[in-house]
Amino acid sequence: MKQQLIELAINGQNYTVPVSPRDLLVDVIRKKAGLTGTKKGCGLGDCGACTVLIDGEPVLSCITLAIACQGKKITTIEGLTDEQGNLHPIQQAFLEHGAVQCGFCTPGMILAAKSLLDRNPQPAETDIKHGIAGNICRCTGYKKIVEAIGAAASEISKGGVK
Repeated sequence: MKQQLIELAINGQNYTVPVSPRDLLVDVIRKKAGLTGTKKGCGLGDCGACTVLIDGEPVLSCITLAIACQGKKITTIEGLTDEQGNLHPIQQAFLEHGAVQCGFCTPGMILAAKSLLDRNPQPAETDIKHGIAGNICRCTGYKKIVEAIGAAASEISKGGVK
């Protein structure tokens, strides 16, 4: 299949990559941009492990064509740290609250949480549960994840972090 060069803006950096019309965003992010934080889980859009933000909205990159993302702002888990490499408050809260076990779902969960907190900086527990509903965790039972997101919301509202 014929490939064409497209430009993707991932984490504030432009990547010019050759893609075929059927290349999935998750594969381009991992294999062509070299950003392996985005996980490929089910490959069917069911588990949320591949969640990235496109123009601030959570998107399942395993069912999104890379070519459709040209001209859009893509954020992966690697894009949440600041210039000094400090973790985003959501990432820090996941560590502090034991919300990470195997870690496979963590990037998708954190990006879903980021989108939620960008829209609703002070979510109720039900809002948090709804905000991560498309992400499956097979380890923690969600309690610690929900607690971590709530703690991150408090921390972000104190410090004005986005």
